[in-house]
Order: sequence, then structure tokens, then C-alpha cells
Amino acid sequence: MEKTIEKTDQELVSLALQEKDLFLYIVKRYQDPLLRYIKRLGNFNNEDASDILQETFIKIYKNLNAYNPELKFSSWAYRICHNQTINHFRKNASHPVSYLDPQDFSQIKSSLNLHEKVANSLDMKLIEEKMYQLKPKYRDVIILRFLEEKDYQEISDILKKPVGTVSTLINRAKNKLKTSLLNE
Repeated sequence: MEKTIEKTDQELVSLALQEKDLFLYIVKRYQDPLLRYIKRLGNFNNEDASDILQETFIKIYKNLNAYNPELKFSSWAYRICHNQTINHFRKNASHPVSYLDPQDFSQIKSSLNLHEKVANSLDMKLIEEKMYQLKPKYRDVIILRFLEEKDYQEISDILKKPVGTVSTLINRAKNKLKTSLLNE
């Protein structure tokens, strides 16, 4: 089955629809990126993030027939993951543990176009704190664009917003984060 791993997402979906045991290859391909996304988006502990991930894969599996192969599978999977994470937010109000690492912050810092001296003085904890103080619509686009490295079209597909709106949200989010950090 090693050749199955070399298949495209669409090919894996098609195979998984024919033989349900092959869904495992989709899980293996997406479990790490989706878990990282859940932790970044929700600031969840490992147990909660794993629960959300499991719910996400159950939903993906149950809706695999509804997947449109003309669309990017990763966007579809991230959309389901995003919705499951939001649902978890609604059920539980706590977000106890940080998951962002130092590399994440360097990507955010560089995107803000701050003077090098100012950027170097910013501490990871402060950036994290300010990022999680943003409204969810801004935090979501920052995470998707700079931490998950999704392009505007993919973010549009995940959030079900027009590309122009995504662009506006990203610019506003960067400005709000930059202002918040400079006023510290």
C-alpha cells in the first residue's frame, strides 16, 4: 500500500469511498497538520485538541460522499476542522494551553513590517497574548495565512468568505496586531 501514500488527495478519497479501510491514509496525511491547526486556533490542551481532531475525522468520513473532487481536499478538510473547533468553543469557554512556538512568531513579526529594532524587542508571550486578544475573525486569518501558510483562495474556501474579504481581514488583522503591539 506504499503507492497509496503517493496518491493525490482526490485519488485517496476515491479509493476510500471504494474501500473504507483506506480512509486511514487520509487520516495519516492530515492528522498532524489539522491537530496543529486546532491547537493554534483554539489554544487547546492536548486532550481537547485530540477530541476535536477525532470529531473532525468522523465528520470527514461521514461526509466523504459529499466532497467535490473539483475542489481542493485540504480546504474542505480544514473547513470541517474549523467548524468543529468553533463548535467546541461554543460548548466550552476555556482555552488553557499555548501551542505556538518561536518559529510561528517570527513569521508573524516579519508580516507586520515593524522596524527591525522594534521587532527584535517583541517577546513571544506578548505577541501570543495580543494575537489571542484579537476578535476571532482576525485571529483566524492570521493563523491561516501566516502559521498554516494558506493562500488567499484556500482561506476563502475554509472560511466561506470572498477572496476580497479575506484580503481585507488579513490587512485589518495585521494593522490591529501591529497597533496593539506598538501601544504596549
